[in-house]
Amino acid sequence: MTEKNLKILLGLLPFWTPWIPPLGISCLKSFLQEHGYRVKTVDANTEESFKDSYSRYFRVLKNVIPQDKQGNFYNIGHDLLQHHMMAHINHTDEKVYIELVETLAATTFFTGITTSGIRELNTIVSDFFYVFEDYFLGLLEGERPDVLGLSVFRGTVPASLFACKLAREAYPHMKIVLGGGIFSQELEPGSENLRYLLEDTPYVDYIDGVFVGEGEILFLKWLQGELPAGQKVYMPDHIDREVVDLGSVKPPDFTDFDLNRYLGIAVYSSRSCPFQCSFCAETVYWGKYRKKKARHVALRMRQLAETYHRRLFVMCDSLLDPVVTDLAREVLKTGMALYWDGYLRADKQACEPGMALLWRRGGLYRARLGVESGSRKVLELMNKNITLHQVKQSISTLARTGIKTTTYWVIGHPGETESDFRQTLDLLAELQDDIYEAECNPFRYFETGQVNSSEWKQNRKRVLLYPDNTRSLLLTRTWTLEGEPSRSETMERVNRFVCECSRLGIPNPYSLQEIDQADERWKKLHKNAVPSFLELTNKKDRIDESMELKPLLQGDNKFDAEGEFDF
Repeated sequence: MTEKNLKILLGLLPFWTPWIPPLGISCLKSFLQEHGYRVKTVDANTEESFKDSYSRYFRVLKNVIPQDKQGNFYNIGHDLLQHHMMAHINHTDEKVYIELVETLAATTFFTGITTSGIRELNTIVSDFFYVFEDYFLGLLEGERPDVLGLSVFRGTVPASLFACKLAREAYPHMKIVLGGGIFSQELEPGSENLRYLLEDTPYVDYIDGVFVGEGEILFLKWLQGELPAGQKVYMPDHIDREVVDLGSVKPPDFTDFDLNRYLGIAVYSSRSCPFQCSFCAETVYWGKYRKKKARHVALRMRQLAETYHRRLFVMCDSLLDPVVTDLAREVLKTGMALYWDGYLRADKQACEPGMALLWRRGGLYRARLGVESGSRKVLELMNKNITLHQVKQSISTLARTGIKTTTYWVIGHPGETESDFRQTLDLLAELQDDIYEAECNPFRYFETGQVNSSEWKQNRKRVLLYPDNTRSLLLTRTWTLEGEPSRSETMERVNRFVCECSRLGIPNPYSLQEIDQADERWKKLHKNAVPSFLELTNKKDRIDESMELKPLLQGDNKFDAEGEFDF
């Protein structure tokens, strides 16, 4: 495996939203090419036939699930689609398959689906794999790689495992390796799920290696024959937890992608996260926090903007707080209005009007804020280390500068009571005009990988979400935790959250039309609103308004600068 003339094919398979070009495999390509390897990257999610399969599935699903049970429809429905696809590629008995899909739907949406509805969904899944097999074998025939590497996430597991099977059967001598975020969650080393996959399923014969965590150095050393032979899983411990120097690594290589197929361009300035939220796996996956120099990131953004005539960037950092101020200043120095979208913490610096104005002028377009809950108690259980006062004032301050405030909420965290959830709804109502978007997700428990996985495993009883006899079809087990709130209570609260957002007029846009409507609402609410998404993606228009933005002079912040707030 040490020859430099090896050809490597790196892929991201359906279903993963093609909002930005895949960053992980683009970083790997850049890194491996620097060491003399030939690398091709491919994103199957931009293929129109697969987009059509996805759209068809959700159109049918929307028709068979009652509206008051749909909750955060696409995110929750994606769970059903993933398990449905896995059952499809592993089933041998049609009756058992139909019964399992019925169980999956009932457990996901807490409602029944008719047999005819299930058969219609089954047909769509079957059609997808028929088209996918032809596509993937054609890809392998055209590229003839020596090594196939797939980036695997929760939504891409079924297609990725099916691809491993196709590749092994068609090209027995091809090396097949996997990496990606799934190996810090459902398939984290030490989990029952990964052990079962690599010891008790046919897929063990299709996979030559699994890379856990940051992939560049692990993958390179594996190619060079420097990792222990005769094993399946390679972890940071095998390279003494060596990590990439972000200051010297080359930028991601997007040359294999048509960037016109994406809504934004991916950029990153750091890896990992300096915080330890209970339900998160970022620090488990990436290890210690590292960041690039803001000047280098800003210059890279300008270079991409000039090359591709694009102004909107998606920052793929776990959290921007340690770099946001320096990055805004460096973007201003480029002399070009560049707009960037990323994850931000609702902490003290986001409460300062002068700081928010600097970020806005320096291009911060949308702040994705992990609010999670309106209950002080639940925030403490989550180890969020933020106060409700900070949540309120930061959202209000950011909104007044015109920055879009996308808020994320976790419903059903262990220990959340009905009173806690009502406080979440109250907070939504209080901040309705300052929230651009609200997206909720039910709490998910993983056996390993989350910051609090061990604590929950020790102190709470785990319950299988799906019957144990379905494991040969689903491959992975999914657990919930006993205690308050129950799974049914959590899903009922998700439905209520979505209904309350609808009543308040707070959107959670999915389609381009819905994004446009959300942007129009934001412009009506906030005089300094950032340009709409359509304005930013129109290459004919030059937009420089951020650099000339002036502060609004109307009134003070509506929250006191001191103390905590109660409901």
